[in-house]
Amino acid sequence: MNAPLLGTPSATELHVMTLNIRRDLGALAWPRADRWGIRHPRLTALLRTERPDVLGVQEALPAQAAAISATLGPSFRRVGHGRLPGPRGEGCPLFYDADRLELRTWRQMALSRTPDRPGSRSWLSVAPRVAVEASFRDRRTDAVLTVLNTHLDAFSPWARLRQAQAVHDVAAASAAPVVVLGDLNASTGSAAARALEADDVLRDSWTAAVSRRTPAWSTFAGYRAPRRGHRIDGILVSPALPVRRVGIDARQYGGGWPSDHLPVHALIDLAPPAAVPPEEHA
Repeated sequence: MNAPLLGTPSATELHVMTLNIRRDLGALAWPRADRWGIRHPRLTALLRTERPDVLGVQEALPAQAAAISATLGPSFRRVGHGRLPGPRGEGCPLFYDADRLELRTWRQMALSRTPDRPGSRSWLSVAPRVAVEASFRDRRTDAVLTVLNTHLDAFSPWARLRQAQAVHDVAAASAAPVVVLGDLNASTGSAAARALEADDVLRDSWTAAVSRRTPAWSTFAGYRAPRRGHRIDGILVSPALPVRRVGIDARQYGGGWPSDHLPVHALIDLAPPAAVPPEEHA
């Protein structure tokens, strides 16, 4: 049985995780490993092993999101819905442990020129893309945190860049430190990755972490043995957030992988900064 990839978090560390769970394609799924009926119990085993405090998933259809909620248990809540009007279709739901985190506000926006119009597309994007933004208060440390979950365009570099700029601008406008979770379809050094990190608003948790517990596996693994390569899925954080440990989980669960993507994990320390003693005067 697998143990949690990053070990047991301290009392002030928040375990965040992102995973493109691969939408259920039904009878069209190929190879056999891609079938949701095979992957669902593997995903269940992964989530019961890890129990992240915050989980951002991508490509989730409503039934898949409901299955994840059932696996995580009654203390977990989710925000976010399908990206099409209705709402319908796949989405980027954000799951959180309500015993640990108090939800303050949340919204879902289209990554387009009209972010308030569900299903809208811009910049040559093949399909609508969304971001889910939620503000939390950590019940243990009283820290306030903004979390964004997104899935950038897989086909158009121009759309991907403009969507990354939109996510960056939302993060820059936050009064609280930010964590971005997502399938970014953008590797380190790409134009979209640079746009996300512009102006030192965000930094890649992989390079910011004190400890990296795994190799830099390619996160789009395609049900194959892990190999080093492009990290197109990731976690970005505000510079003010200390990242203690990160890892990319290439392990199998129940004889295989839960998705064609690998999950990415980070432990972020929300401990309040140490108080600076007042100056003594003679």
